[in-house]
Order: sequence, then C-alpha cells, then structure tokens
Amino acid sequence: MKNVTDSFVSLGHWPSAGSFGVNTDILATNPINLSVVLGVLIFFGKGVLSDLLDNRKERILNTIRNSEELRGGAIERLEKARARLRKVEMEADQFRVNGYSEIEREKLNLINSTYKILEQLENYKNETIYFEQQRAINQVRQRVFQQALQGALGTLNSSLNNELHLRTISANIGLFGVMKEITD
Repeated sequence: MKNVTDSFVSLGHWPSAGSFGVNTDILATNPINLSVVLGVLIFFGKGVLSDLLDNRKERILNTIRNSEELRGGAIERLEKARARLRKVEMEADQFRVNGYSEIEREKLNLINSTYKILEQLENYKNETIYFEQQRAINQVRQRVFQQALQGALGTLNSSLNNELHLRTISANIGLFGVMKEITD
C-alpha cells in the first residue's frame, strides 16, 4: 500500500504546464470527484436508466403474459389428453372384456366342432368296421360254399353212375313239369 501512495506522491513533483496541476491529496479530491460523477450520472442517466428499467419491466410482463397463455393452453391440452386417455382406457377395457368373451365363445365353438368331428370319425370307424366284418363274412361264406360245392361235386362224381344220373334228370324234369302246370 505504501508503494501506491508513493506513486501518487511522486506524481505531484512533475513539472506543471501552466495552470493545470494534479491534486495529490486523495482524501480531499476523491469525494468531490465522486459526487460530481454521481451527480452527472444521475442527471443524464436517470432517463436512460428509467427507459431501460421500463423496457425490462415490459419484457418481463410480456414474458409473464405469454407464459400464462402458454400455461392455459397447456392445461387445456392436458385436460383434452386426459379425456382422450380416459376414453381410450374405457375402449381398451371394453375390447379386453369383448376379447375375453370372444375367446371363450371361440373356445366353446372349437370344443363343439372337435366333438362333432370326433363323433363323425367314430361313426366312420364303426361303419368301416361293419363293412369289413360284412366283407369278411361274405368271403368266409364264399369259401365255405365253394368248399361245400367242391365236396358235393366230388361226392357226386365219385358216387354217381349212369342209372342214378338218368333217374335224377327224370325226377327234375318231372318237377319242372309240375311247376309249369301250377303256374299255368
């Protein structure tokens, strides 16, 4: 601090150039200079400062008004969004309920159709078994008949002589004659 005051004191020893001089007494000149500068600033800066403050105040008020308008619009959009959300939630619940009932209905339809298909398959199976039984019975009958016929033919051929053969033919012709008389 001593160096600073020494530098001001050394300024006082400069040679003066006429009537202009530097007052090195800081305590005497500083309050006077400050009061003059403040007075000039207050006198000339009052209007500028007032205009700056008024402009700043207007900008703040405009910002507040815009914010209020935006807030109002945001609240309105929020209410609309909430209403849409409630509507969508109700529709989703309705779809969910309808979906569950539709699933149950489809499940019952599937069970019923599967039961009918199984019933038809059972009927087809029974018909096929019956058909196969009838076919097997017919095949057995044919074989038995063929074997019986072959056995009868073999017996007839082995035991049949000419006389027996002629008598059988005569008896059959007689039977045909009787039958013809009955039908006439």
